[in-house]
Amino acid sequence: MKNLNIFIITGLSGSGKSTAIAAFEDAHFYCVDNMPVALLPKFLELPIEFDFEIAGIAFVMDLREKGFLTKYMPVFEALKKKGYKFEIIFLEADEEILLQRYSQTRRQHPFSQGKSLLDDIKAEKKALKGLKKASDTVINTSGYNVHELKSIILLIAQKAIKPAPMRINILSFGFKYGIPLDANLIVDVRFLTNPYFIPELKELDGETQEVKNHVLNNNETRLFLNKYVDFLDYLIPLYEKEQKAYLTIAVGCTGGRHRSVAIARYIFHHISKVRKHIEVKHRDIDK
Repeated sequence: MKNLNIFIITGLSGSGKSTAIAAFEDAHFYCVDNMPVALLPKFLELPIEFDFEIAGIAFVMDLREKGFLTKYMPVFEALKKKGYKFEIIFLEADEEILLQRYSQTRRQHPFSQGKSLLDDIKAEKKALKGLKKASDTVINTSGYNVHELKSIILLIAQKAIKPAPMRINILSFGFKYGIPLDANLIVDVRFLTNPYFIPELKELDGETQEVKNHVLNNNETRLFLNKYVDFLDYLIPLYEKEQKAYLTIAVGCTGGRHRSVAIARYIFHHISKVRKHIEVKHRDIDK
């Protein structure tokens, strides 16, 4: 599991650790709440086969475990010496906010020492001072609601994940059969000369060399394609920057059999020179 993204969520009781682990779960991490720190090395050595692809593993560890304070440092140091890389996220909140949250939940503080709730909060804060200092990220959750905190944790999780390459779909279609619902970009090529009205080309489609020659080998088409592929070359990296998973570029003509097919195939060949995750489909070519 050394190659997986590993996060350890810890911090003050009532600071939002349950919300944080839920956010990691939404980001497709395998999550374990209240993980005994002494079991962490053995867990990471297990040859676990998951039934689904996971982005990493996230653990919640805190003072609910008796002995956590004396065990966490030697365990973390030993894991680092073995080559494990992990990030510690420490959540905290202002004392008045923690008091308010505990008064709403009516839960007993896990660091209860028989004194007042405020004394327990202060004692826990002091006990975790060293862990906070050793953490990679410290988040004060006082000013965040559940949804805002979840968004912050999701950003942390997503930054750790190597994004999958964006898949590009080039789709030809006929306007007479409706616009594709999944299209992100639509270009209308009905301004080009229609091979449908040429008897020897009418029964052919845009994948044949004869129709390709007719559609592509004229000045108007060449000028259009030069401008349009330049536009795509500029635009596609911007979609990738936003971590878009899919991009569908739809090319439409009247019936989706001649012009749109030839243009879609040209765009496919242009983009496929530098990108592997691309395919072309002709939705209406046989209609």
